[in-house]
Amino acid sequence: MLKFVKTFVSDESGASAAEYALILAVVGAAIGTAALLLAGEIRDAIVGAEANVSAAQGTLPAAD
Repeated sequence: MLKFVKTFVSDESGASAAEYALILAVVGAAIGTAALLLAGEIRDAIVGAEANVSAAQGTLPAAD
């Protein structure tokens, strides 16, 4: 039993899984931050496109 405890304590194979989890958390946070920052830009682009379409409708000839 003592040998098992010593082996369990000295085993470092789980460290790589913890490192991957940390990297995944950092990448996930970066993607979330980028999505939040881009949300405003996308909203502004859609609103601008809507305004352009609305303005263009007044300049089109009437369809018969």
